[in-house]
Amino acid sequence: MLRGTPGRWSRRAVAEWLKEEAAAEAPLLIGIDASLALPFADAGAYFPGWDRSPTDAAALWQMIAAMNRDDPTLGATAMLADPAIAGHFRQRGGGGFAGLGRLRVTERACRDQGLGPAVSTFNLVGPAQVGKSSLSAMRLVERLRGCVAVWPFDPLPDRGPVLVELYTTIAARAARVARSRSKLRDAAALDAAMAALGVAPHGQLDRYDDHSTDALIGAAWLRNAAGEERLWSPPELTAGLARTEGWTFGVA
Repeated sequence: MLRGTPGRWSRRAVAEWLKEEAAAEAPLLIGIDASLALPFADAGAYFPGWDRSPTDAAALWQMIAAMNRDDPTLGATAMLADPAIAGHFRQRGGGGFAGLGRLRVTERACRDQGLGPAVSTFNLVGPAQVGKSSLSAMRLVERLRGCVAVWPFDPLPDRGPVLVELYTTIAARAARVARSRSKLRDAAALDAAMAALGVAPHGQLDRYDDHSTDALIGAAWLRNAAGEERLWSPPELTAGLARTEGWTFGVA
């Protein structure tokens, strides 16, 4: 098993572990806190005006993997040097877009439903940016193609693992975490959130940071939400969106 620094898994290690679980047909629902595609529906393309713009998410993932093949960490910064692509992203040094920028249909629905301030995947600047992690997540997903079903791009399998896009703010709201305190950094607050989700007190963590507490709350929420049929069939999720933009699980 490939590992990163002590106590941390590399993206490649996560991918290899998930492949092993898929081979064993483990009944896992996996949430990844990142966008799994770029906006498409608003402009009819990921990169309008570029004749080589991918036409669906599978082709987008393949393009990102190919343009960043020299990065063994599954990062995706190399592609941002390509002029045909760079101008679509908000980056340090200028360029990109103004205001909220381009949003996917699921991100607009998330905002409209008051579930959280979802932001554009094209944003690579500031504390609210999600672009860098999302591009890396797309490389991870591309690595899992054919092994792990990725909803809603793939049909739900009869057995084996399924990966979904998770917005941890939705899980935090379900855990009754106040809007003013979405990120938990202490044991007592984490236990209170887990109790709201019907989970027993947690074991002591080495540290209480956003990533650790988000992961635990997200996993607990997914366990409860997995059986809610409406979350698997949101009314705005069309076949076209399932092929190009995907959807955030929990946005109904």
